[in-house]
Amino acid sequence: MSGLMGGVAPHWLWLGLGLVLAIGEMVIPGVFLIWLAGAALATGLAAWILPIGLPLQVVLFALLAIVSVFVGRNWLAKNPVEPADPLMNDRGARAIGEIVVVTEALRPGSGRVRLGDSDWLARGPDAETGTRMRVSGHDGATLIVEHLH
Repeated sequence: MSGLMGGVAPHWLWLGLGLVLAIGEMVIPGVFLIWLAGAALATGLAAWILPIGLPLQVVLFALLAIVSVFVGRNWLAKNPVEPADPLMNDRGARAIGEIVVVTEALRPGSGRVRLGDSDWLARGPDAETGTRMRVSGHDGATLIVEHLH
């Protein structure tokens, strides 16, 4: 029963860990678990092919994990993943160019505007309630507006 851990050969545990980590990367993407999954899978294959003991397997996994994370980070720095929608989480930037209606007069230079179904704080030239304006920028959650030309 030499080389077995609770009746399971260690290489199966490493391969299982690699699979769990790879699934974890798919469920919670962060481009980090995949490198550990690769290290666990490589350790499992090495333990399956070579007669190495558990202490050496742990050292091999640690070294492969460090190397794979380092190589992966460097590769991602040189080949960044472009987001499908860079403005997805920046509602203020998405509003630039949109037409809004003043709901609380802009005096002296600040008030509220309606964009879609939401009211936003706004800054811009003085304007009366009901005036249509264009969003020209944003400062955090405050829209910068201008008169339509």
